[in-house]
Amino acid sequence: MARIDYCDTTKSNERTREILGKNRNANIFRMMAHSPSYFEQYCRLGGAIRHKGELDPVVRELAITRTGILCEAPYEIVAHKRIGRNVGVTDEQNEALEDWQSATCFNDVQRAALAFTDEIVRMHKPTDATFKAIAAKLTPAALVELQLSVGFYIMTSKFLETFAIDLQPVSEVVS
Repeated sequence: MARIDYCDTTKSNERTREILGKNRNANIFRMMAHSPSYFEQYCRLGGAIRHKGELDPVVRELAITRTGILCEAPYEIVAHKRIGRNVGVTDEQNEALEDWQSATCFNDVQRAALAFTDEIVRMHKPTDATFKAIAAKLTPAALVELQLSVGFYIMTSKFLETFAIDLQPVSEVVS
């Protein structure tokens, strides 16, 4: 159960209600809607991360889901396993994300991205070796996008857990 009530959207401005509608009124967004200006900008950056840029969507979703796992944010994990499937992440890959190091279903780029993700979340920055490994496989733009994706979803995971956002049926979850 959420730690505070979700925003009463009947009292929200038109723009907030519009953004909520585009995002299926998901619980995470109903909580963020308490701060309309932050909510709108959060959605803009989240949209850019998920729909713009050159980072391979499979790599992005693997990194985002792994971030949710490491941050112990079930809502994030459920949402991004579904989103990942929609962009080409296999069920085998989703299942292997808990212990990706011993899995054989990830290619070299995906493995380097997952190592990069693990170190950002666990150590706050990657080691030189890990950074060099992923930098050798991605363009500078894709590397920046990967780091910003991980950072954004660390923030999102912490938000979800701070407010104890309630899980929704998989068909409704969007973040």
